[in-house]
Amino acid sequence: MDMLWSGWGDPARATSLPEPVTGLLRDLLGVEPRTAGPVALEEIRVPASPLTAHALRALGEAVGDEAHVRTDAESRIRHTRGKSTPDLLRIRSGDVADVPAAVVLPADHDDVLAVLRTCAAHGLALVPFGGGTSVVGGLAPERRRPFVALDLRRMNRLLALDPVSRTATLQAGLRGPDAEALLAGHGFTLGHFPQSYEWATLGGFAAARSSGQASAGYGRFDEMVLGLTLATPEGTVEAGRAPRSAAGPDLRQLVLGSEGAFGVITSVTVRLRPLPQTRVHEGWRFASFEEGSSALRRLAQDGPRPTVLRLSDETETLIGLAQPDAIGSLDLQQGAGCQAIVGYEGTEEDTGHRRRRAAAVLRECGGTCLGEEPGERWAHGRYSAPYLRDSLLDAGAFAETLETAAFWSCLPGLYAAVREALTATLTESGTPPLVMCHISHVYENGASLYFTVVSAQGDDPVAHWAPAKRAANEAILAAGGTISHHHGVGTDHRDGYVREAGPLGVEALRAVKRRLDPDGLLNPGVLLPAD
Repeated sequence: MDMLWSGWGDPARATSLPEPVTGLLRDLLGVEPRTAGPVALEEIRVPASPLTAHALRALGEAVGDEAHVRTDAESRIRHTRGKSTPDLLRIRSGDVADVPAAVVLPADHDDVLAVLRTCAAHGLALVPFGGGTSVVGGLAPERRRPFVALDLRRMNRLLALDPVSRTATLQAGLRGPDAEALLAGHGFTLGHFPQSYEWATLGGFAAARSSGQASAGYGRFDEMVLGLTLATPEGTVEAGRAPRSAAGPDLRQLVLGSEGAFGVITSVTVRLRPLPQTRVHEGWRFASFEEGSSALRRLAQDGPRPTVLRLSDETETLIGLAQPDAIGSLDLQQGAGCQAIVGYEGTEEDTGHRRRRAAAVLRECGGTCLGEEPGERWAHGRYSAPYLRDSLLDAGAFAETLETAAFWSCLPGLYAAVREALTATLTESGTPPLVMCHISHVYENGASLYFTVVSAQGDDPVAHWAPAKRAANEAILAAGGTISHHHGVGTDHRDGYVREAGPLGVEALRAVKRRLDPDGLLNPGVLLPAD
């Protein structure tokens, strides 16, 4: 099934906002109902593909059948940009300035190499396309030449499984649920469940250094990758042949997070865990974000480490965004303080032991257990926030997210700086926002902050968001945060990443790109400025 072209996910799961929420948006933020919905898909005018008949035949030969090269309007629209709020607002208005010239569907690594050679021969750029879930401009290259979208959906096989070593090699086009189903048949799980889980692919997880909601227990995706295969215009790179190595710098780390700028990840070898015997989630309440953050730090540094550990600030707790599918049904008078979600997976014995020890630490830090109901509600609705974003857009509100991470000592200042930057900039533009935040991932030495911003759309929502996003990026860098924790760089964070990496670091990466992609075909302008 294809994702909704003008929004997120499965169209059948789209819902309208409940009246209490629309009333709150109207009274608190001045949100006015939209007078018209998105343009109809069939009304969008897409220019004819600029590819020559010779180029189309060559691409068809590269993937074995011209049926796997699509130039129809709908296919190209569905591969235009990603799923950030500006992306959606533009496509809903019929803006297809970033439409690919064609969509090409390879079946394996050799197909990808053949497509890359064909693109080089015909002067075409290429953008790898997994689930299309990028929210940082990762699918909209600089338009200096026609480009093709390389849709990896046919690359969806389990290539090898080693139950002794607990590893599996899977093709990069596998979506999260399909990978889990294949592994579950052998008694294993990957344990990677980001908000994009239902639609994103393993290759996308690797290319953007994804971090799942159970990262406290399972780790980030880049920690799970033991090996990978990269197709480039200059040939194949194989990286990773042992669990650990001292054989020079780790080439996996050069590819992980490269966002299609150095090559196309065609397969990954990942470490596995046994399917958990039990899963349980519970809610906790703290008097303040500061108090709750201290409790999370205690667990992250001294243990025991839960599998899921996240904390909403006072505003997010009050509104109910800690449980997206419960918004509108919560009693706001019960929203004082901050809500944490704590989850455990594993054997019955280990889960029970960690849960009892962690509960003692959380109580010592001032926490009050709310029982399993809030945690299970969160688990049930853990993938619903993007659908809520679509409902907000339909109702006339602007809603967007951004994230960062820092060391624990920097976190309070980073939190305050980003909130102030967003609030001040959007208020000045005439669309005062509601800014919410939660800690989504924890480490021994720091944590991530995930902000959600809601405001009225105003006359030009894309234009009013741009200075707010720039201000937030500046605040992140000034306060010691990283420009992205798990969404990636794309084009939205490229300038911030260049500053974070520094001039010499950027030149080193440019040298890598020139060697692997000498003609600059791959995702031009994404991750690094195009030459």
